[in-house]
Amino acid sequence: MKSTLIDLTSRLQAALIAAFGSELAQTDPILVPTQNPKFGDYQANVAMSLAKPLRQKPREIAVQIVEHLDVSGLCEPPEIAGPGFINLKLKTDYLTAQLKTMQKSDRLAVEAVKQPQKVIVDFSSPNIAKEMHVGHLRSTIIGDSLARTLAFLGHDVLRLNHVGDWGTQFGMLITHLRQVCPEALTSSEAVDLGDLVAFYKEAKQRFDQDEAFKAASREAVVELQSGGEEALRAWQILCEQSRREFQKIYDRLNIQITERGESFYNPLLPDVVKDLKSLELLETDQGAEVVFLTGFTNKEGNPQPLIIQKSNGGYNYATTDLAAIRYRIQRDEADRIIYVTDAGQANHFMQIFQVARRAGWLPDTVEVVHVPFGLVQGEDGKKFKTRSGETVRLRDLLDEAVKRARQDVEQRIQAEGRSETPEFIQQVAEKVGIGAVKYADLSQNRTSDYIFSFDKMLALQGNTAPYMLYAYVRVQGISRKGGIDFSQLGTDAPVILADEAEFAIAKHLLQFDETLAAVEQELLPNRLCQYLFELSQKYNQFYDRCDVLQAAEPQRTSRLILCDLTARTLKLGLSLLGIEVLERM
Repeated sequence: MKSTLIDLTSRLQAALIAAFGSELAQTDPILVPTQNPKFGDYQANVAMSLAKPLRQKPREIAVQIVEHLDVSGLCEPPEIAGPGFINLKLKTDYLTAQLKTMQKSDRLAVEAVKQPQKVIVDFSSPNIAKEMHVGHLRSTIIGDSLARTLAFLGHDVLRLNHVGDWGTQFGMLITHLRQVCPEALTSSEAVDLGDLVAFYKEAKQRFDQDEAFKAASREAVVELQSGGEEALRAWQILCEQSRREFQKIYDRLNIQITERGESFYNPLLPDVVKDLKSLELLETDQGAEVVFLTGFTNKEGNPQPLIIQKSNGGYNYATTDLAAIRYRIQRDEADRIIYVTDAGQANHFMQIFQVARRAGWLPDTVEVVHVPFGLVQGEDGKKFKTRSGETVRLRDLLDEAVKRARQDVEQRIQAEGRSETPEFIQQVAEKVGIGAVKYADLSQNRTSDYIFSFDKMLALQGNTAPYMLYAYVRVQGISRKGGIDFSQLGTDAPVILADEAEFAIAKHLLQFDETLAAVEQELLPNRLCQYLFELSQKYNQFYDRCDVLQAAEPQRTSRLILCDLTARTLKLGLSLLGIEVLERM
């Protein structure tokens, strides 16, 4: 079905042109859903923005727009309020017709985009031989949610994991492996090196303290980069074990992602240098090959160089990212590339995008966007760490969330006098715990830092995953209690809106497609979280005010349809956040 917001916006646009001419065709009608019912359901304040260019009072402009505005099939007659706001109230017949369209659709009438794009989402990106920690949490779940939403809307999405699997640090890791586990290099079986984090720390300590080890490590880097067989075997062992550990986290978080690490682009780096040189973008600065950036200066106020090739002939992150962006455009044929990393990398990506544009590798037809996010903080407002001051391992964080969720579930079951199997309790704990961690992160504006609190994220009240899951469970409870199969509700049964709580749910359900469209453009998953939270609130108000199973027909079936649409919307919306629902809690 056509989005109500898009339909009303296009009608306002037509009224603007009819009233004031085609020169205003690009004027944004600035139409937004209202929170206060007395203002109607949508409000346009375009008259205020036109007051200066038209040299008229906003209210006079609003009157002329309304005279040409045809919304008879959607809304009651428009009303002008205050200095020139145009208030629009949806007709009950329109609402019920839209709800019936949603009921008949397995996509809740959310249309796929008319011009699908090839979209690459670059997210997660842990480093080989290091454990995933809380710092990887935001990139992983924000990237996953954006990928899910874009794919649902019809885009061809490639989810890429740009893992750190290449670089000088592998010299010390290979050297350490050769000395502490030489048998691994000749074994054809999968090798378990134990705790990779401890392995990395041991190698780093030796590198810092042992000059002979340091020299051997540097030789190992050269051997690896030149394709030495034994060095490559050692590198593969380290990568394989890391992948196994990463996959445990991805499986638990239900993350689907394709690994394409830094090593993938390594053969392409010489051509990056050669082509930048042929384009006369490269300059030699202190022995290094660099591109001097426009708009970036160093401490002395001189143009800042972006190093493409070091003085020793080596490459760095910028070279790899340039190779990656070129490959993704030329070989993957991406229309939109989304990089989900912390805000500290904003300048790096601005520089990469600038060089790619100047080289002609990044055409105007391709959108590249850095999706930055803030820090995860402890309740003391500082960077989230363990009591010993170490970075929190993601595995430990998820374990703790599930443990606390299990305690809450067991207490609630005991208080209600229920008897449940250990398998049921663990399933609920896992879904609630993991969902709570994801939602607590996604519900924040990603550009801000946020305080990590197990107590808040696991609460049954407030803007939390448990609150949303409980609203869904309430609907399933009605189904069980009444022996109702929602899929068997007749699509010809009327929807009757009488109570204000019914109207509130109906209007909010119609904004689901608008919310997803906003996430698609703004790449802010918290917009979807806020929508689902408000839907849960409206449903709980409806649940408290309106009898469902005890209502007389046809009101009973109508309310069951509202319950079903609410549950389906919650389930779909939460799935786009990577959160699974429960039939019982």
